[in-house]
Amino acid sequence: MQTINFKHLNIQAQQTVLDLGCGEGRHTLGILFEHPNTRVIGIDLSFSDLQKAAKRQEEFDFPQQPSSLYSQGDAYSLPFTDHSFDHVICSEVLEHLDDYPKALAEINRVLKPGGSLAVSVPRYWPERICWLFSRAYHEVPGGHVRIFRTQQLRKAIEQYPFQFQHHHWAHALHVPYWWLRCAFWRWGNDFFLTRWYHHMLVWDLMKRPWLTQTLDRLLNPIMGKSIALYFLKQEVLKQKVLKQKTQN
Repeated sequence: MQTINFKHLNIQAQQTVLDLGCGEGRHTLGILFEHPNTRVIGIDLSFSDLQKAAKRQEEFDFPQQPSSLYSQGDAYSLPFTDHSFDHVICSEVLEHLDDYPKALAEINRVLKPGGSLAVSVPRYWPERICWLFSRAYHEVPGGHVRIFRTQQLRKAIEQYPFQFQHHHWAHALHVPYWWLRCAFWRWGNDFFLTRWYHHMLVWDLMKRPWLTQTLDRLLNPIMGKSIALYFLKQEVLKQKVLKQKTQN
């Protein structure tokens, strides 16, 4: 299940992509499938998730031998030199971080001028309802520590030389599941409605039927669970021009 749409990144052959907070590798593996001539590095705090990502990669039949690396690390101190990557993906990560501006500074440091950045976080109002239904949902270790408003996040990213390009919403059909999950938190997936809806989502993910795929697209602008934002890092010359215009 991918939140980021790679077509908005303009990934080219031989370029390098950082999947920051890669988890079990959903975006890393997606890039390797769609852009097999790229080099992808997935970094995450969870060693067990990185192991699962590497194992999943071994199980897939790629069109050619993928060039990838999984590394344990945190968003506050990325183990890479300045301007190492052509593209950075940071999907469903910033809402977990106490000091997300520090992570944005690191993203800016490792991304090349002219490179692209894709960020996604939970959408404000569906996430707010989850918090109202269950305190445990966002108070578990490693859980969500904030709810972003879109303009708040965009403004924070544009503190750096990033130019906004595009946005979209994703995963509308997942919203009712999380409302059920939060409303009946103590039962987990054992509550019959939560269990049934989860089975439906798995079926949708595996079969991708026309009906649910179309319904998800139609509902995304209304109740998409995630908001995805795309930016282009300004070239050095453009940064200077923009700075001069601001000063004048």
